[in-house]
Amino acid sequence: MRKAVQSFLNNAKFERAILILIIVNAIVLALETYPTMMAAYGPLLETLDKLILWVFVVEVALRLAVNPINFWRDPWRIFDFVVVAIAMVPASGQFAVLRSLRILRVLRLISAIPSMRRVVTGLLNALPGMGSIVLLLTIIYFVFAVLTTKLFGAEFPQWFGSLTKSAYTLFQIMTLESWSMGIVRPVMEVYPSAWLIFIPFLIMTAFTVLNLFIGVIVDAMQSEHEDEARADRDQMKSESHEILDEIRALRAEIAELRGIQK
Repeated sequence: MRKAVQSFLNNAKFERAILILIIVNAIVLALETYPTMMAAYGPLLETLDKLILWVFVVEVALRLAVNPINFWRDPWRIFDFVVVAIAMVPASGQFAVLRSLRILRVLRLISAIPSMRRVVTGLLNALPGMGSIVLLLTIIYFVFAVLTTKLFGAEFPQWFGSLTKSAYTLFQIMTLESWSMGIVRPVMEVYPSAWLIFIPFLIMTAFTVLNLFIGVIVDAMQSEHEDEARADRDQMKSESHEILDEIRALRAEIAELRGIQK
């Protein structure tokens, strides 16, 4: 019975059906944000939402019952369990705000689509390598925040009046959001040499450090892809060895039968 259920859960058609339900659930949750749709089809949308939720609950419960040990060893199964568990929290009374967390069920698309899983796994694998870059960026921010506060804080307190205000302004400059006409040029009207501060900061952050982030993430994703390809090759080799062993065993049995017949 357990093997039959496990085979059903691992069936490609069942996984596609779950994927379709996730998409349908996302559409239902989106329609619930329109008052006109809720006025016309509110009960139907809520019923669909509850039915899909119970399908997810049954699916997770079956996976947990069939193989509880491997279930808790798989991060993606734990992720599915947490998302479904949050959706099961009563959305009434003091928990009414948790009703909006139902949208987290859409995140199951990540665990349902292998390519998206690879992207997320690559991002998680990139986190350790990003630590040094974050530290470097923090040092750069601290140095330039103190510098701009000392230099421009008196004339432009709204932008550089304190360390935190300077850090936020520098973040806006790094994102290239109205950095020239909105901040740098007004400062240069009072301090003509201010570009000697802002241009190096912009080059070090927007054009250098952020590219390092991208490089680390790309490298981690490439490594994840290579690991999966290597695992697939190892599995294919293992399966081919098993097939060869079975062929050898069959040949031995055939040879033995021929010897008996003679």
